[in-house]
Amino acid sequence: MADQLQVASDTLGLERYKHHIFLCADQTEPKCCSEETGLEAWEYLKRRLKELGLAGPEPLVYRTKANCLRVCLKGPVAVVYPEGVWYHFCTPPVLERIIQEHLIGGRIVADYAFARNAMGQ
Repeated sequence: MADQLQVASDTLGLERYKHHIFLCADQTEPKCCSEETGLEAWEYLKRRLKELGLAGPEPLVYRTKANCLRVCLKGPVAVVYPEGVWYHFCTPPVLERIIQEHLIGGRIVADYAFARNAMGQ
């Protein structure tokens, strides 16, 4: 089992990525945005990270589709770690700014950030 976990970790690049973005999309009961809006955002995020070479065998950004991040307002909602920055209205244009300014440029997108918890850093 440990060997299988190591292979999975190596394949996904779990020890190499610099940022992890969680996006609230495809909720069981959509509350923060419509199902269509959430899925459009998720598909955009996946595509752009791949196009920019930020995801894949040597990932710089790891992405996770979350069923619900429990902030049921102004969605889709995303959180980026390790900075612990929470973003609202994560539609494709906003996600593009998060990708370019935060994930690549290292600057928080203040226009859409609404909370920060760097988890003790």
